[in-house]
Amino acid sequence: MSEPAPVHPDAAVEARKQAARAWFEALRDRLCAAFEALEDRLDHPRTAHLAPGRFERRPWRRPGGGGGVMGLMREGRVFEKVGVNVSTVWGRFEPDFAGRVRGAGEDPRFWASGISLVAHPRNPHVPPAHLNTRHIVTTEAWFGGGADLNPIVPDDAETAAFHARLAEACQVWGPEAYPRFKAWADDYFYIPHRGEARGVGGIFYDELVADPERGFAFTRAVGEAFLEVYPRLVAAKMERPWSEEERAHQLMRRGRYVEFNLVYDRGTRFGLETGGNPDAVLMSLPPLVAWP
Repeated sequence: MSEPAPVHPDAAVEARKQAARAWFEALRDRLCAAFEALEDRLDHPRTAHLAPGRFERRPWRRPGGGGGVMGLMREGRVFEKVGVNVSTVWGRFEPDFAGRVRGAGEDPRFWASGISLVAHPRNPHVPPAHLNTRHIVTTEAWFGGGADLNPIVPDDAETAAFHARLAEACQVWGPEAYPRFKAWADDYFYIPHRGEARGVGGIFYDELVADPERGFAFTRAVGEAFLEVYPRLVAAKMERPWSEEERAHQLMRRGRYVEFNLVYDRGTRFGLETGGNPDAVLMSLPPLVAWP
């Protein structure tokens, strides 16, 4: 299905749309390659019976326009489940939803492209992580997204390394960006009914409309930062032994992740309310989880 007539007649906006889509797809390929390389490296007695994990890619089409590719690895040596999805969709928002999206109140046409990654490692000492960045075009155009770390067992040095790399990426937007976007993440990645944070935070940003070109550069910097720091953190701990008690605690902490994503996550709501593939939208959910 071809794309509709552009909301923006501006050729620069159209060029940026295609560049953003290409970036998200290229980043997906690099992330999948990095994770598969970790699978090949691991030599752990608890996972020696498993073959190194590989991504299966499943294309899907959205009836209203566009679609995407789910990249999913299950039952790997390092990752019990990890998804790296890219989608590019377009069409018209439903009237009740259009009023809640910037620039869509009077003209409900939209275009959106993005990458979404959620990693659930097998080893309780290896931290789960999330990355999502996107470009949305209505009568306005902007970038948004975020990344955060969700360790089962918090480690101050690990948390500091993750935040330091994101702080470096934030310099592309400006010196005020990291404190602002970190605080936004602390507020966003919070579970009110539990009275606790989802993890150890990261950054969150949205509606960078004032300067979309700089927003695109910043979004690329965030992707590069995650690609550099997260595989490094995984490699540092993936060979540690773990106990059944640590495994039980891991499954309980995963329950908090599920609660946040189903109750509060904006990306989940956006994907389901715009007719996205439910399997792709809910890819973030872990394969096994427990509640007390």
